Amino acid sequence: MTWTTSLALFAQGKAGQAAPGANGTGLSTQNMWLIGVALVAVLIFLVFLFIFFSFIRLWIQALLTKADIGLGSLIGMKLRNVDYAMVVRQKIALVQAGVKVTTPDLESHFLARGNVPKTATAVIAAHKAGLELPWKTAAAIDLAGRDVLEAVRTSVNPKVIDCPDPAKGKQFLDAVCRSGIQLLAKARVTVRTKLERLVGGATEETIIARVGEGIVKAIGSAHDHKEVLANPGMISQTVLHNALDAQTAFEIVSIDIAHIEVGENIGAKLQADQAAADLRVAQAEAEKRRAAAVAREQEMRALVEENRAKVVEAEAQVPQAISEAFQKGNLGVMDYYNMRNVQSDTSMRNNIASMTGGSENAPGRNS
Repeated sequence: MTWTTSLALFAQGKAGQAAPGANGTGLSTQNMWLIGVALVAVLIFLVFLFIFFSFIRLWIQALLTKADIGLGSLIGMKLRNVDYAMVVRQKIALVQAGVKVTTPDLESHFLARGNVPKTATAVIAAHKAGLELPWKTAAAIDLAGRDVLEAVRTSVNPKVIDCPDPAKGKQFLDAVCRSGIQLLAKARVTVRTKLERLVGGATEETIIARVGEGIVKAIGSAHDHKEVLANPGMISQTVLHNALDAQTAFEIVSIDIAHIEVGENIGAKLQADQAAADLRVAQAEAEKRRAAAVAREQEMRALVEENRAKVVEAEAQVPQAISEAFQKGNLGVMDYYNMRNVQSDTSMRNNIASMTGGSENAPGRNS
């Protein structure tokens, strides 16, 4: 039989005893008030029992572990829709590890959508390893999207990354020495996370890009590929002295050349390509000069024909001049015949000369 049933039977008995009187109505109202008070008391008792069984175990755990979480804080976290059980467990773990973190810090990180268990585990691991990682820094790293626990693990146990990254589809770095020989190299970079530079620091991709650039530069400055093959460590030393981990979230521990091999003779290939290009340029220049010479020849032929036309025109004016000379009396008949004789004699001499020259140059004749 419950408390509510007992109180109801008691109220019914009292109501039955007070019914046959003149003051029955008054007694009935008083009984109703008693029933209401009893119900409120029972409700308060039930709420107390709920609170007691919901929070008392966690409160006792926090009290025994000196986590300093009061019963009021637990009720407040429940009202603010905070996973108070998880907060209590993480606070106990932090206190037992010797890390000082307030309950409001844990609660605010939870309300900011942070991963409280992972952040607490990272802070505890860093504290045990002797690293300085305040709770606010760890919470900022977690809210920035970085894996704070993985960062602590990498800080304690350095990891190795390949350069270049095989996931990008490239297996080797291509570099050319001064002698023109191509070298294919692959490096392994050992890095350690710097927790104080994790927020705002560059990621692994920056490290891979900088190391790749340094390797290409070191190989390019070598005079001969044999020098690099004989001492691959010179590449590592040259790259390490360039402070490639500046403004990044990592510290480069070492750079090791894992593989190096000889590729093509890029210098000879480039020289052959340059010679072919020079040949094409020379051919183009020769073709240009030939076209200019052909054009000049055509111009001279046209000029010769033009001069011949002028000669023919001048010869056509000779009879007209002779006629005018007859008309004006400047030329007599004897003068004209003498001129014709001279012309005939000249023509005969030219014919004889041409025939004599042709017979002398004929094949089979002795001079």
